[in-house]
Amino acid sequence: MSLFDTSKIIEMLRRNQFKTGYISVITLIEILRGVKENKRSKVKELLETVFDVLPIDNDVILEYCVLYQKLKERGQLVSDADLLIAATARSRNLTVITNDKDFLRLRNLGVKVKIN
Repeated sequence: MSLFDTSKIIEMLRRNQFKTGYISVITLIEILRGVKENKRSKVKELLETVFDVLPIDNDVILEYCVLYQKLKERGQLVSDADLLIAATARSRNLTVITNDKDFLRLRNLGVKVKIN
């Protein structure tokens, strides 16, 4: 199964064409902060209807810490938002679908990533 990154959700919204899968609550927040207030509730409802929104739970937190530590040791940190999305995917054995090449450096840490 797939967990869509913010870049893919923006693409789907622009095209008004959606695929089934999951999004992180982080993606939901990133999308909604860029939506005008008068449209925010409608977009939120749409995303919560189309996608299963995954929370930041204990498994995500622990996975985030492992990924963060390994990246820090290598001097290759990524943004907290992207790392939380990756940790959500890894904790649930999902593939991150994204347009963001920064996710590629997470592959060697066990995060499944597909750029398209």
